[in-house]
Amino acid sequence: MKADLGAARSRPRLPRPRGYLSDAVISWLRTGEGTLPPREDIQRADPYGADLQLALYVLYELHYQGFDHVDDDHEWAPGLLVVRRHLEEAFLRALRADVPVTGAREAMAGLLTEPADDGNSISHYLKRAGRLWQLREYAALRSLYHLKEADPHAWVLPRLRGRAKAGMAAIEFDEFGAGRAEDIHAQLFADLMADLALETAYGHYVDLAPAEALTLVNLMSLLGLHRSLRGALIGHFATVEVTSSPGSRRLAEAMRRTGAGPAAERFYDEHVEADAVHEQVVRTEVVEGLLTDEPHLEPDVAFGIGATGLLEDRLAAYLLAAWREDRSALPAPLPHVSASTPVRGKI
Repeated sequence: MKADLGAARSRPRLPRPRGYLSDAVISWLRTGEGTLPPREDIQRADPYGADLQLALYVLYELHYQGFDHVDDDHEWAPGLLVVRRHLEEAFLRALRADVPVTGAREAMAGLLTEPADDGNSISHYLKRAGRLWQLREYAALRSLYHLKEADPHAWVLPRLRGRAKAGMAAIEFDEFGAGRAEDIHAQLFADLMADLALETAYGHYVDLAPAEALTLVNLMSLLGLHRSLRGALIGHFATVEVTSSPGSRRLAEAMRRTGAGPAAERFYDEHVEADAVHEQVVRTEVVEGLLTDEPHLEPDVAFGIGATGLLEDRLAAYLLAAWREDRSALPAPLPHVSASTPVRGKI
């Protein structure tokens, strides 16, 4: 099923607050006035919690599509930038404390080893036992990134040079459809969502997203928006590209097994093929090119790899804990739908 991504990408509404920090930020965006949270209050909040992560997500979205009835100039409002910096400091401090210190090449080698199904992998679970309603929940949460796929990584292009820049631009060109609007990966994901009877509007499912999903989206924006974190952004990007092909193969099989629909299958089939090529380019040109030009960024590349793995594991644990108990991982279950083709597994 084809989704009209242009129509779907109208400006999203501001989400519902999850606590004091997000309420203060969202209220300010609605009115342009009010008291924003001071650094002391932000430091006391859970850095991985839904309140802090939603506040950060909302501030980052000002650099993407913005929000309905929110002034575009708020993107650079000084008071909001101060709050964003304090939120980022808390998030980064927690990540640096929790990510093991290692070398970039050692971390890259770990990505190249396809792990066995240890019971903690979302793609292994969905391939083996996933049901249609679980695939729909997974797609709804992943839409917070995939409907802007590659956008956070594009910010790093002017901060690179030589082999790293050329390799990164080549991969991004593919991500953005290689000149064909219908093949932009965000469009392919919108088509997947249409097959799964999900809303394709940008940011539609943010109110259903747990903190574990918000942290992953925020990590990309955090690393992409800061030149000082360009090495970590490349580490994150390498993790996504190197691990994507085998994971996408399993997810494509899950879509076929549950009769999710041809567009749902195509999105992951496309990533199996494309990311197998991207994996080579990201290793030999992007990462090696960056480390040749700027060897002092090696710890940052390793940090980006480790932070991505940490947050992916947290999301997997959250989702699998719910699904194994046969309950929704969302605060409000999605409406039930039937498969679009005959189903060979359980729905």
